[in-house]
Amino acid sequence: MLTYLSTFLLTYLLTYLLTYLLTYLLAYLLTYLLTYLRTYLITYLLAYLLTYLLTYLLTYLLIYLFTYLLAYLLTYLLTYLLNYLLTYLLIYLLTYLLTYLLTYLLTYLLTYLLTYLLTPYSRVLLEKLPGFQLAKKFPVFYGTRNFITAVTSARQLSLS
Repeated sequence: MLTYLSTFLLTYLLTYLLTYLLTYLLAYLLTYLLTYLRTYLITYLLAYLLTYLLTYLLTYLLIYLFTYLLAYLLTYLLTYLLNYLLTYLLIYLLTYLLTYLLTYLLTYLLTYLLTYLLTPYSRVLLEKLPGFQLAKKFPVFYGTRNFITAVTSARQLSLS
C-alpha cells in the first residue's frame, strides 16, 4: 500500500505540477504580467514620471536656479565687481596714472616744450652778449697756433 500511495502521489503530483503549474505559469502569469506590467508600467511611468518629474524638476530648477542665480550671483558679482572696480581701479587710476602722467607731462612740458619755446629768445639773448662773437669765430680760431698755445697753457696751469 505504501508503494502504491507513493507512486500515486508522485505521478499525480508530477502530472499536476507539470500541467497545472506550467499552464498556469505560462498562460496566466505571462499574459497577466505582460498585459498588467505593460499597461501599468507604461501608464504609471509615463503619467507619474512625466508629470511628477517634469513638474518637480522644472519648478525646482526654475525656482532654485533662478533664485540662486539672480540672488546670489547677481548680488555677489555686482557687489564684488563694483567694490573691486571702484576701489582698485579708481585707486590705481588716480594714484598711478595721475602721478605718472602729471610728473611725466610736467617734466616733459618743463624741459622740452619750454626749451623749444625759449630757443629763439635765447639765441637773441646770446647774440647780444659780447662773448658770443668769440664763440662764432671759434671754428676759425680752432686749429691755429693761438688755439694750440692757449690749450697747452691751460693744461700746464691745470697740472701745476
